[in-house]
Amino acid sequence: MTKPLEGVKIIDFTHVQAGPACTQLLAWFGADVIKVERPGAGDVTRNQLRDIPGVDALYFTMLNSNKRSLTLDTKTQDGKEVLERLIQESDVLVENFAPGALDRMGFTWERINELNPKMIVASVKGFSDGHHYDDLKVYENVAQCAGGAASTTGFWDGPPTVSAAALGDSNTGMHLAIGILTALIGRDKTGKGQKVAVSMQDSVINLCRVKLRDQQRLDRVGYLEEYPQYPHGEFTDVVPRGGNAGGGGQPGWVLKCKGWETDPNAYIYFTVQGHAWEPICRAIGKPEWIDDPAYKTAEARQPHIFDIFNTIETWLADKTKFEAVDILRKFDIPCSPVLSMKEIANDPSLRASGTITEVQHKARGSYLTVGSPIKFSDMKPEITGSPLLGEHTEEVLKGLGYSFEQIASMREAKVV
Repeated sequence: MTKPLEGVKIIDFTHVQAGPACTQLLAWFGADVIKVERPGAGDVTRNQLRDIPGVDALYFTMLNSNKRSLTLDTKTQDGKEVLERLIQESDVLVENFAPGALDRMGFTWERINELNPKMIVASVKGFSDGHHYDDLKVYENVAQCAGGAASTTGFWDGPPTVSAAALGDSNTGMHLAIGILTALIGRDKTGKGQKVAVSMQDSVINLCRVKLRDQQRLDRVGYLEEYPQYPHGEFTDVVPRGGNAGGGGQPGWVLKCKGWETDPNAYIYFTVQGHAWEPICRAIGKPEWIDDPAYKTAEARQPHIFDIFNTIETWLADKTKFEAVDILRKFDIPCSPVLSMKEIANDPSLRASGTITEVQHKARGSYLTVGSPIKFSDMKPEITGSPLLGEHTEEVLKGLGYSFEQIASMREAKVV
């Protein structure tokens, strides 16, 4: 099957998560992604959080499938020459170095543009250029705090809380992939490459736009009616933490189900949408609430929304989370079981759709990883195992015109 990005060659100078998540996505869709790594060391995540001694960690394997690995010491003259050839034959260079690292290597934007005017240079940054923190080192949780996510996550009587979802890392990678694809389409029209950059702070802010919405509403009226603090609590001048309240204007909460005493995930998320009020009442055996003025409208329900949730929780007491959802979905009520990672790993629907997939690795054997979250009618991305360190070095160098003797010489000098 021909994939849309076949023929696109990408130099992957990224490490850890944000950049690799971006390039892996493009590799799934057919791009030839050449991961450039330090000889003898490679991406730091090859060694982080290992579960099998001497074998690439899952941290690495789950972010670098479908790629080729080239080891290269770009501090040497021979290494620089290899990179020059690679730039001349590639379409995109993706990097998440510290600011100025490419320049110090001798590969300024001007030099890259001279070597290949069609080259797109895509960068992951902590903060945008010119930001007063643009020299600050940024990791996942730093980005969540800088992007407003942490200040609005958690409960009102506790500290700011970071999410387990990679809002700073993988989310930034997804944004950068969109930027790269846009630049490639733009190049088809202009014939010219360009620089593309995405900051981790900006990416988190983009996902927190509804909280920016709420800040402006709060500034104007002084309260937020869909938050648990309304109508009896107090608001300050900043968007508060709302616990498990729904962020879209529909009251929602995490509710206990049968077995919650011993199972930390025996819960469902339940949403009280206005159009679903009558079905909710029928489902939980409270038909008298349908036309009761104290419950009939969202405005009327809000002052005692937790009494409503308590009543629903009582109804849930003898039902597992799966039994509850099976009942509620027949009434078209928005809800979901709180799924553990073990349940997700073993979910047959996720396996069938390719969202969770099992792949083979030369050293590790079989392991689970994520597949493409994007589904196509005419393409099903094939997920392959991540490369061993330097696995494709000889193959890549031969493709650049190097002879066997030249490759052997570079190996001896530890250039590759």
